[in-house]
Amino acid sequence: MTRAGIIAVAVRIMRAEGLQKATMRRLAQELDTGPASLYVYVRNTAELPAAVLDELLGTVDLTPVSAAGDWRDRLATVLTSYTMVLFEHPGLARSALVARPSGEYYLRLIESLLDLLDRGGVLAGQADWGMDALLQYTTATAAEHAHGERPADTRNDWDALTNALHGVSGATHPHIAALAPDLLAGEPQARLSWGFRMLINGIAHTPTPAPPDRSAHP
Repeated sequence: MTRAGIIAVAVRIMRAEGLQKATMRRLAQELDTGPASLYVYVRNTAELPAAVLDELLGTVDLTPVSAAGDWRDRLATVLTSYTMVLFEHPGLARSALVARPSGEYYLRLIESLLDLLDRGGVLAGQADWGMDALLQYTTATAAEHAHGERPADTRNDWDALTNALHGVSGATHPHIAALAPDLLAGEPQARLSWGFRMLINGIAHTPTPAPPDRSAHP
């Protein structure tokens, strides 16, 4: 038994039954062992989603890093590939908001994003913070649109929001009333691409704040 083997079983269970079924107890049953023996390889249940996410990040398309073309387009393509991985696994998309993978595939993704930002001439500090903002936006977008096991609930919530926005009074909520048709308009892919462009352009032109001057405060 190895850590890689345990994670491979967890990925198989997640693909077939959802992330919530990939528990330490279930893994132990699949591997014909006791749950306690797994903690030698996986520290706790909270670490499992991060390890599963890292394994799936191996499918993210990183070929745009070394391809030709505008660096912004290539960066958006890599991020879109990451988003698609999360879209395929709704439960994982939501857990990715708090999961902290630290495996090789996650490190490759970070390296690729920083590489493309560097190719675009983005200063180091802005690239560091910008990479974090891009991943947060990507992960949050995937989690927001992940239907999971109860898509009807998500559809009902979305319909309720749509009705609320379109039903407001212009007297009390003039801005919402004026913009309601556009607030939720646009295809998801178009909104995702726009968001990437907005963030990438902002990262390139927004300096990070200077560190506080502590010399006056011994």
